[in-house]
Amino acid sequence: MRFAIIAPPTQTKKWKIEFEKQAPNEELLIGYKTDRPEEIECVMVWGHPKGSLEKFKNLKLIFSMGAGVDHILNDDTIPKNIPISRIVDPQMAFSMTNYILMAVLNYQRCWYDFQDAQKKNHWAQFEFDEKDLKIGVYGIGHLGMDAANALYRLGFEVLGYSNSLKETIFPSFYGDQLLEFLNKINVLVCTLPLTPKTRGLLCAKFFNKLTNPTYLINVSRGAVHVENDIIKAIKEGKLTGAFLDVFEKEPLPKESPLWQNPKIKITPHIASLTYAKESIRQALDNFQRVKNGEKPLNEVIRDNFY
Repeated sequence: MRFAIIAPPTQTKKWKIEFEKQAPNEELLIGYKTDRPEEIECVMVWGHPKGSLEKFKNLKLIFSMGAGVDHILNDDTIPKNIPISRIVDPQMAFSMTNYILMAVLNYQRCWYDFQDAQKKNHWAQFEFDEKDLKIGVYGIGHLGMDAANALYRLGFEVLGYSNSLKETIFPSFYGDQLLEFLNKINVLVCTLPLTPKTRGLLCAKFFNKLTNPTYLINVSRGAVHVENDIIKAIKEGKLTGAFLDVFEKEPLPKESPLWQNPKIKITPHIASLTYAKESIRQALDNFQRVKNGEKPLNEVIRDNFY
């Protein structure tokens, strides 16, 4: 028994089925409770309990079943010498980009206003104009770049921002050019990874830097934003609304004021889903690479948190 999957039950079932298809001769541990921990060499994880990997003394590889790795790197019990790799799947970028396009187009075409009109049996043909958008993609890594390129090719005015200089087909900013970037936009799409520097970044102090009333779309991590500050910024007119797929606590508590705010749209962390077939294939392939003395593909740089 060399492999284990540690993840929420909603994810585990389909990953287990796919693992058995691709590695029919391998025994698989579901969860982390076993009386044979010394046999486990590869764990495939999503949201594992902190400290649950500590018992696997012969671990050779930790594989993240999602694009984010903060759930792994926040566990300080994991030895530094164990390589961590993550899923990189074009289908995930396709899903994320489609989600961002949906959020942008619904806002740009005033879809929610027309929905409200329909509830009142009201024919609002000439009441809502298309919005003139200047879209800023905050974080132009793999997923952010794909979305920004798609928006640009649709004809939207797109700008990007990243920590380092990137080659792009649209204007982009980096480093100390953040204020210049924020001054030019009225839609902010956040695709940043969760790191110590980005935790709580989208807060009142940040929103006060916005020159124009701005629509927020956050598909990164809930810990990147401060929900009470989003509500306050909407009330003050700094934000025109928000389209949120991620939250400080998930599932979003029923008592959260976000649910009832008419200017906030909510989806349950589904912007980019992990596809079991490709995830298992990459996990098995990377494990074999490590066993052969090679570096795994898409290895995480711990200091960068991605």
